Amino acid sequence: MNFIVIGVNHQTAPVEVREKFAIPEARLPEATRSLATYPGIEEGMVVSTCNRVELVARTVNGTADLHGFVRQFYGFDPAPYREHLYEYRERDAVRHVFRVASSLDSMVVGEPQILGQVKEAYATARAVGAVSSQLDALLTRAFAVAKRVRTETAIATSAVSVASVAVDLAKKIFGNLQGKTVHLVGAGKMCELAARHLLAHGAQKIYVANRTYERALALAKKFNGEAIPFEQLYETVPNADIVISSTGAPHAIFRKEHGEKFLSRRKNRPMFFIDIAVPRDIDPEMNKLDGIFVYDIDDLSQVVSSHIADRRVEADRAEAIVQLEVDKFQSRLQTLDVVPTIVSLQEHLETVRQAEIDRVRGRMGTLTPEQELAVEALTRGIINKIMHTPITTLKSAARESSEATTVIDLVRKLFGLRDAGKAAAAADEASAVGSGKPGAHN
Repeated sequence: MNFIVIGVNHQTAPVEVREKFAIPEARLPEATRSLATYPGIEEGMVVSTCNRVELVARTVNGTADLHGFVRQFYGFDPAPYREHLYEYRERDAVRHVFRVASSLDSMVVGEPQILGQVKEAYATARAVGAVSSQLDALLTRAFAVAKRVRTETAIATSAVSVASVAVDLAKKIFGNLQGKTVHLVGAGKMCELAARHLLAHGAQKIYVANRTYERALALAKKFNGEAIPFEQLYETVPNADIVISSTGAPHAIFRKEHGEKFLSRRKNRPMFFIDIAVPRDIDPEMNKLDGIFVYDIDDLSQVVSSHIADRRVEADRAEAIVQLEVDKFQSRLQTLDVVPTIVSLQEHLETVRQAEIDRVRGRMGTLTPEQELAVEALTRGIINKIMHTPITTLKSAARESSEATTVIDLVRKLFGLRDAGKAAAAADEASAVGSGKPGAHN
């Protein structure tokens, strides 16, 4: 299992660090393709959300330098951020991927959005040809684990999201949202979720602005709101009491000078900004203006803390499921490691059996069909008995990672088997020829 994960998230890095590593949705295919073709990488996937940026890869021999990839792709040295970067390998990497997909590593434990985000990252990786074998198996299993966690625990009961937590914070500031006007900047899933919660808690009017006007129009129509062309954003924002911003802009779209103009037009009536974008949409300097209150994604953690205690028992049950699934996945992959040797052994002994039958056939004379069947049954029975002990030993060793390599090498030497990698390639080639498919190598 040459898996490796490197990344930053809401637990290890503040938003000002995470935004340096954030990858816009439009660049995810490029980033994923670059990761998969980086030296030492066999397969790769990139997850980039408001709370985390992670590189997930399967390496050639477990020694690929992902810090070097960060340096190459982002164009800056990751050394100053090492204290914020986490890295998992092998079994720990599998466990981390399972926990992320199951929403056990989220700011709001049990929120459903992260699974969809991981699936989107996986779809992108498949589309660019960056996942194929073991990483594909890892992600497929991660989705099954997430489903099991949600089915067998109550971790998603009264599920909340970053968007709903943002609304909770707005209620905390204003007391209630009755009659409040809201401006959504961005028409993505996060803003749509925020709109649902805002209307449910009394918001009266919703404006939606997005760089693609059609998307703003579609979202506004869902909630009887008003779509705003993005070029009119600064003219309409002063009409709002609450602004929730979640765009993919690389730089802040609201700065201190904008805030000063907003307050002037509102005759100093207060405004509340919730920035759930990474990189941030709102310059923190705006928070220095009297009458403007800015909260970013990290500020939401204060609200999140109230949800943690209620979910702790269910989270512990979910962690136990993840642990069991990691064991099962590791065992399955280790078993796959011995398959080429088992196949080689079977092919080798079958070749010996056929050669011996051919060698003595002339001395046996003409055999009846019944005698031919008897010879086949006798020789196959002998071969099966010979194979039983080494195959059983190989499968048993596969469950003990420390023994697998030693036992594989020993069996190959005892029976004079050819290299496992070459055997697997030969099998692939034979399969390709048999199916008429050119280039069927993995």
